[in-house]
Amino acid sequence: MSMEGEAVGADVEAAGRLLSDTISRDLRFASGDLVDTLDAARFASHPYSSPQKEWPPVVDVVNARELPPVLIERYNAAGGQGTALCGIFPAIRRAWATVDDTLFLWRFDKWDGQCPEYCGEEQVICAVGLAKTIPGVFVEAIQYLVVIANPTELVLLGVCCSASNDGGDQFAEVSLQLLPEYTISTDGITMTCITTTEQGRIFLGGRDGHLYELLYTSGTRWQSRCRKVCHTAGLGSLLSRWVVPNALKFGAVDAIVEVVIDEERNILYTRTQESKIQVFDLGKSGDAAPKKIAEESRVGDQRDGRYGGARAPAVRSGNRAGKAAIISISPVSTTESKWLHLVAVASDGRRIYLSTTPSSGGGHVNGVAGGKVQRPSVLRVVMTRPGPPFTPGGTFSFGSTTVGPRTQTDGLLLKVEAAHCSSGVLILSDASTASTSRILVTSRDLTIPASTNANPSKNSACTASRSLKALRETVTVVGVEGRTLAIADVLPAPDRAAAVEASVWESGNTGLINISTTDEESTRARRLWARGDLATQHILPRRRAIVLSTMGMMELVFNRPVDLLQRLLEANTQRLAVEEFFQRFGPGEAAAMCLLLAARITSDEENMVSMSIMERAAEAYEDARLVGVPQMQDGGQAGGQSNPVSATSGFNMVQTVQDAEPVFSGAHEGLCLCAARLLRSVWELPVMISKGDARGDNGDAGGILTCRLPAEAMQTLEEKIRSLEQFLRARRNQRRGLYGRVMGMGDVSGYGDRQSRSFGANGQDRDYGAVVSTEFETPPPTRTGGDRTPMTNKRQRTPYSASELVAMEVRGLECVRRLLRRSGEALRLLQLLQHHHVARLAQTLDAQIRRQLSQLTFHQLVCSAEGEQVATRLVAALMEYYVAPDGRGTVDDISIKLREGCPSYYNESDYMFYQAVECLERAASVHDTEERENLAREALDLLGKVPETADLLSVCQRFEDIMFYEAVVELPLRKARALDPPEDAFNESVEETQRQAALAARQQCYDVVTNALRTLKGRTGHRGEVGTPSRPVPGHSSLDDATRETYIRQVVQLGVRWPDRAFHRSLYQAMIELDMENELLELGGPDLVPFLQSAGNYQTMQASGGSIRTPKTPPQMSGSRVRQPITSEQAKHLELLSRYYVRRRQHALAAHVLLRLAERRQIGGSDDLSLQHRFEYLSNAVLQARSATSSAGALATTTEISDSGLLELLEGKLAVLRFQIKIRDELDAIASKFQGPSDAASNGNLDGGDPYPPQGSLFEGAQWRLAREKAAELENELKSITQLYNDYAVPFELWEVCLEILNFSNYSSDKDNSVMRETWTRLLDQAIKLGGVVEACSVLRRVGPQLYPGGGGSLPLDSICLHLERAAQDRSALGLEVVGEEDIGRALLLACKGAAEPVQRTYDRLLASGAILPSPPLRLQMLRSVLYVMREWARQVVTEQGGSALGGSLQTIGGNMSPGDSGVLNRGVKDKLCTAANRYMTEVRRLAMPQAQVDSVSRGFQDLEEMLLG
Repeated sequence: MSMEGEAVGADVEAAGRLLSDTISRDLRFASGDLVDTLDAARFASHPYSSPQKEWPPVVDVVNARELPPVLIERYNAAGGQGTALCGIFPAIRRAWATVDDTLFLWRFDKWDGQCPEYCGEEQVICAVGLAKTIPGVFVEAIQYLVVIANPTELVLLGVCCSASNDGGDQFAEVSLQLLPEYTISTDGITMTCITTTEQGRIFLGGRDGHLYELLYTSGTRWQSRCRKVCHTAGLGSLLSRWVVPNALKFGAVDAIVEVVIDEERNILYTRTQESKIQVFDLGKSGDAAPKKIAEESRVGDQRDGRYGGARAPAVRSGNRAGKAAIISISPVSTTESKWLHLVAVASDGRRIYLSTTPSSGGGHVNGVAGGKVQRPSVLRVVMTRPGPPFTPGGTFSFGSTTVGPRTQTDGLLLKVEAAHCSSGVLILSDASTASTSRILVTSRDLTIPASTNANPSKNSACTASRSLKALRETVTVVGVEGRTLAIADVLPAPDRAAAVEASVWESGNTGLINISTTDEESTRARRLWARGDLATQHILPRRRAIVLSTMGMMELVFNRPVDLLQRLLEANTQRLAVEEFFQRFGPGEAAAMCLLLAARITSDEENMVSMSIMERAAEAYEDARLVGVPQMQDGGQAGGQSNPVSATSGFNMVQTVQDAEPVFSGAHEGLCLCAARLLRSVWELPVMISKGDARGDNGDAGGILTCRLPAEAMQTLEEKIRSLEQFLRARRNQRRGLYGRVMGMGDVSGYGDRQSRSFGANGQDRDYGAVVSTEFETPPPTRTGGDRTPMTNKRQRTPYSASELVAMEVRGLECVRRLLRRSGEALRLLQLLQHHHVARLAQTLDAQIRRQLSQLTFHQLVCSAEGEQVATRLVAALMEYYVAPDGRGTVDDISIKLREGCPSYYNESDYMFYQAVECLERAASVHDTEERENLAREALDLLGKVPETADLLSVCQRFEDIMFYEAVVELPLRKARALDPPEDAFNESVEETQRQAALAARQQCYDVVTNALRTLKGRTGHRGEVGTPSRPVPGHSSLDDATRETYIRQVVQLGVRWPDRAFHRSLYQAMIELDMENELLELGGPDLVPFLQSAGNYQTMQASGGSIRTPKTPPQMSGSRVRQPITSEQAKHLELLSRYYVRRRQHALAAHVLLRLAERRQIGGSDDLSLQHRFEYLSNAVLQARSATSSAGALATTTEISDSGLLELLEGKLAVLRFQIKIRDELDAIASKFQGPSDAASNGNLDGGDPYPPQGSLFEGAQWRLAREKAAELENELKSITQLYNDYAVPFELWEVCLEILNFSNYSSDKDNSVMRETWTRLLDQAIKLGGVVEACSVLRRVGPQLYPGGGGSLPLDSICLHLERAAQDRSALGLEVVGEEDIGRALLLACKGAAEPVQRTYDRLLASGAILPSPPLRLQMLRSVLYVMREWARQVVTEQGGSALGGSLQTIGGNMSPGDSGVLNRGVKDKLCTAANRYMTEVRRLAMPQAQVDSVSRGFQDLEEMLLG
């Protein structure tokens, strides 16, 4: 293999593994959360550092401009006494200032002579803001709105931005457009600040301490276009504002002075004049009304004691105040921290970090729960970082500005007047001196601490020294004239920022990268800056900031580490400065920066790299005194030897001596880091994504496939990768440096005999091993800042010599270069595919290849055989685009692009059809059926001799066109057998990866047969590859149903006869997907049952004879097995299995399968299985169990069914399910009562217009939601009878269901039956509350017959009777209800199914107890009921003796019975009734009540007695 024509092989695969490991390590080192670094900084002795004196400054002042002359003139005209405000609009590249009632706008990054002004009102401007326009409200030319607040009105001005002629500057010109209809009164409220969201919402802070929002719409003639909403004022505030005069208001008002919005978390924060911070929730999508969550008024309190969870450090001066004012607040980007949400800067320079989520218990805050970001619930201080230090006698000199030392009277305390904190950079304006101000800039110190460099035994050649450690920051002091008024970041160009974000996309985001030029501009910039300079300096230009003061503007530029190195090389400084740079950043990191300069892949158009700097950077990269040489790391120490004997510890006999591992030089590490950071955004992410549809469960892309990266980002990335690869190739060809000299000797893969597949200590692949000449036996001493120690004169025992280590490293560099070349070609191929509409090309591929393409990562595309296969198919589809009958060009057009751009992916051997294809071509044009079949069989014989041919599968489409399905089945199956000769797919003893690979290769062949089956069923099948267009013969599309059915049965029968179990599974699955269940059950082979059991996750036990038996698991132990989660696909297989058992008359096995289906749990909240479906499953299972008991089957005998109690188990489960359905229906009924208001509550608006509903509606909505949630729980999963009773029936007071459950379960845990009595009491009370005693009697008539007679006292008649009688008496006495004399007695009789004797005995016992019934009216009421019961008893006896229906006995009788009926009474019953009637008559007459009230009852008993005595 030549050096320039590399293909996918071991070299690229090994380099790919190394690159993956480097990306992982680099992400791990750089992904430390801010809360962790702050916590570690509490114990650091030097959290701040000063810039190196010999190095260029970290912060440069590039531009200093005066304020516009017209602004100064207007301010001077006001005599310096006018009201002046100023600020910066980074979105439109403008600064602004106001003088009284006039607004000025001018360019802050350059002076273009334009300073438009607005002076439309006579009122003094008190606040100004800039907002994006809401789409659809204004014309497209108005992109932004300027919001102006004065004491009386809020005014909106349209901002029209015009681009320059060349299109490079989108904000070249800005004009203001008056919008007279968008003005609204402030209602006497002075606005102090205006803040807008990136969605266009406008929030205002009032001097009255309230938060307002300005809403605007397109409006109509009669509707206002603007309105102002106060989000914090209640009714009391409104009354105070409009009713109470201002003269009667007492107390100071804490005005809001700053409003900031966290666009990523959708949280709004406010800061008041008294340093109180409030937090508001804007909802998950950021469009909800602000909801106040919490506030904190002691953020700047020194006595708070919260400094990283410990006590605050002691103050350094007695002049320090107890509480510092909060100067500025800023949200913390999610890239910086998931736990910290807000940073507040105090007037003494401290940074106070806060969180809006509660603590998780370990000192941090819990920002995520279940993978989702929590909404804010609190506001709490988490960490406090002290302000930058100050040396009393020191002098800071930067550039031409010198800040002198302070006097002792000035104290040691910063007096911050303005602050800006954003993505790791803090800019403070210190006004502690009266004469001048200074700007303090703190930025992340990315160098290695000196204390770490001093101990070489703890360092390695890689970037491990920059693992999670204390936050260290560099402090830079810049002088400024005047007082600082505003500080803001200079945002990168919108299109540039979007493209950059695509190039640094993290592996956790797999969606489409949409390059937008307007959305989330500031949020995108903060995310990019938060990633750090080391990870983005190859793609992100230098960061800039604008400082606006009373004397002018100053632009600050933050130099990246690569800029510092470039300046050092440009200045041609002493070698010691460069060596110090390598020491402070580490050889690997510094070498990576040298590569950025040498290959010219830095991203800063204003600071271009010259040829001389490129050459110096290349020389530094190849200098062994800077980057070191490869060495052996022994026992965890970098260097040539270990140190088992220590002067302090002595010799340890049991100490384990680790094997020596090779450690490559900084040049190798630098190349790996540079390549890893270039490819990190694409390496482990899919190259394609699906648009318009979600990815299916099987991994197939259901939507339109398109490239994840846009073409612009891929082109930029390709250019940088090719630049780096070309640099390495040029050094190799010129034999420059160690890499070039060794590679110039020839391919080092031919050297050496020591190769190992293991990785070294720092992740290097030891497969790079090779031996070279003794020219490199003795490397020179190194000076690498402690990362490696000089070689000693002591002879070492190492597994590799110095020349071997050099050869290994050079081999590694060459492999990485080849990987870069392959990656550049892959990016070029993706661009070509995107240019030719990859979605259309993907549609020409079969389903398996499309599935692989949708899951293919860039790593796999570059390094794996699977990626090579998919790329070959894509190239074939691209060629088909040109060679098809309607082709869009010639093959040469695309061949040149493929050959030049990606030669390793383009193979010109795609046209190989030979005699078989010729036979198929002839067969397609022949009309004679016999001749066509002979030609097809001849082609089959030819192709059967070479089943391993790559183009074999593509001809199957041609066989389908001529309807020769014998070849469509036989050829793919022969291909599968040829791909897996040892049948590893069926060998359980081989490794799982090997077996899965064999199965995947076979599956590609199986899909050809199943696709043909789909075509016959009218579904879309696969299409041929390049050169094999589908050309159906006449009449193929007009096959009648009988012919289609014949071909379908032929394909299935041929497939079942073929001895391939894996294919049978694929065939069965395809038939299920095609709704061919009947054909499957009829034509399926002997392995159909194991397939259905395996696909349905259904396990059975094997009997001794090998036949399948039902598992004899006890019912109480089988729940955990049968109620496992089952997907809808698995359920479909189990349904087919049950149908198969029924078809084979194996009813018991079918019943078990149906039981499993009924009790299955759903996955992922799916609602495809309802309770009705479960009821149908269980009902069918009971039917099958009964069938099994009536006729003994071959596998399920009557004895087995009786022993397992299957029928009894199923009937019991069915009864419990009925309870669950009933409870579900009751909960749905409860939810329906409150559905109207609760629906509105779920949308945040109960009454349709008021976002703050009354408490009553909220309570009803909560009840509805709870009932709906519980009903949904019952709908999703079967519950036990205990759960139904305790968790659902009792909490929702479903007492009727409770009674039925207690009766069903034969509850008898208490001797006096108190539970049943109490439940009946609650049921009756519930009914009485709803409809009185009449409703209670109705409930008794409905429930009682279901429980009578029942065991365990299911129907306690004494309690029921007494409760109803007392309730009737009480309600009658109060005049609430008139209860009929016969209502209670009739209800008791119906509850006992017409049995009068138990009811009479119950009344007898109650009347016999005077203590229970002390009230005469109550006793009279009960005696009336007894009279009705005894009359009914007599009527029952008469009708039963006469043979009448029992239903007639339940009718109320009035008056006396006929003498003929009394003659048939049984003498014993008659005597009993007579005795009771006489006794009750006597009882009535003894009542101490007026005679008129008792006469009717007494007469009734007397008439009954006389009738019975007859």
